[in-house]
Amino acid sequence: MIIFKFNSIKVQINTSLARIQTLILGMDRNIQIDVLRLDLIHPIISGNKWYKLKYYLEDALHRGFTEIASFGGAYSNHIVATACACSESKLKSIGFIRGDQTTELSHTLHTASLLGMQLQFITREAYQNKKIIMENNKHPNRYWIPEGGYGLLGAKGAAGMLDEAPSFENYTHIVAAIGSGTMIAGLLNGSLQHQTIIGISSLKNNSSLEKEVFALTEIKNHHRLVMNHHYHFGGFAKHPSELLDFMNEFWESESIPTDIVYTGKLFFAINDLLHKNYFKEGDKILVVHSGGLQGNLSLPEKSLPF
Repeated sequence: MIIFKFNSIKVQINTSLARIQTLILGMDRNIQIDVLRLDLIHPIISGNKWYKLKYYLEDALHRGFTEIASFGGAYSNHIVATACACSESKLKSIGFIRGDQTTELSHTLHTASLLGMQLQFITREAYQNKKIIMENNKHPNRYWIPEGGYGLLGAKGAAGMLDEAPSFENYTHIVAAIGSGTMIAGLLNGSLQHQTIIGISSLKNNSSLEKEVFALTEIKNHHRLVMNHHYHFGGFAKHPSELLDFMNEFWESESIPTDIVYTGKLFFAINDLLHKNYFKEGDKILVVHSGGLQGNLSLPEKSLPF
């Protein structure tokens, strides 16, 4: 267990629960596909969320801030993870939420609120200019974390995810979902020159994503990044029946839970690329399960078996 500690403040993250799970998928082609199960390290601050947050929290505490502010949507894993981390760290938190407030909060926002986060709703138009939001909501004790943990500190933390994968240097490919681009930037920085890093984008028409990733990474690593924009299923959090059917089948065969926003699309992409012979015999692939199943709570009951 890792205990993030600064003075009397601590957050407990059980990284010993992270493990490698080898998929049945790919075995018949002599292609090894291992999943780094970072979804298991904490019930709320799971997967990449902790790694992207920890250096921001350390910086905020070191500099004497008492409140954390960040951005996200109604089903943002980042928002609820930030609320939980702040609650455990004895920090106040405020979330600037994209969209108008509804009568009934999403499960994600309800949980964040229960964890002590103050929610402030911002119209979708105003949300596009976060600099103005930050300028209009200045507070001397408030520390800002970018949406999704995007930034050098977030990427630094994400690079540390590879420490949980024994002998990660033996893999030919490392594959992960992309939202803000922070995690894939960290994986690119933390991996080795012989490894190809593949990012599966969950967003539609996100033409600036590559630029945002490169802004957080060294030029010498840029040629190793492959960005795939073909598995968004119509856009962020879109989940047609084809995706839900795959997520159910994947659970039945591999016993790994996935979500409609990121990891469902990630594993669908890997399965599809495998059958299209994108990977070759002898390849060793590490898939990073980035945790966070909050988006599934928007589905009708019993849509998924996990």
